[in-house]
Amino acid sequence: MPYGVVGPVTLHHPADRVEAIGFHQSGHDGAQSQAVVPGSARWFVQEDRERDTDPQGAADIVVEPDREIRSPVTGTVLRGGTYTLYCDKVDQYVVIEPDARPGWEVKVLHIEGLALTKGQRVEAGVTRLAARSRVLPFPSSVNDHTAVPAWPHVHIEVVDPSVQDRPTGPGCP
Repeated sequence: MPYGVVGPVTLHHPADRVEAIGFHQSGHDGAQSQAVVPGSARWFVQEDRERDTDPQGAADIVVEPDREIRSPVTGTVLRGGTYTLYCDKVDQYVVIEPDARPGWEVKVLHIEGLALTKGQRVEAGVTRLAARSRVLPFPSSVNDHTAVPAWPHVHIEVVDPSVQDRPTGPGCP
């Protein structure tokens, strides 16, 4: 079921049980604003993160624990794997080029059990991306707006990589 659109790109809920969608400012200057569509899960805009990017440039989608994570778009996997989150935490991600807007990138973060390879085709709402969302080892601001105990979330953003990203924050020591 779709939850949002970004230009010609329709974004689907990444799991079959979604509690809420918390939009926030992306850390990437090329992140595009996500407009909510009727029928989406409950949504809200999170507190300012002191970034000068769109307040709906990224979405933290709160999903029931241990639910399979599916592709939010139809397209082709560009890359995926692990990265370092906040200087010292290991996380998994996947980046998909959406058929509806070649050249853009749909980024999905905070997942475990990545099940894709570069070049693989994915279908929105159908293709399994990962076994589950990752339970982060620290509290997330989206949890301030959800039930207790908090469910994990998947981060989704749609980026136009032709927009140059400016460095932000102090960086890692």
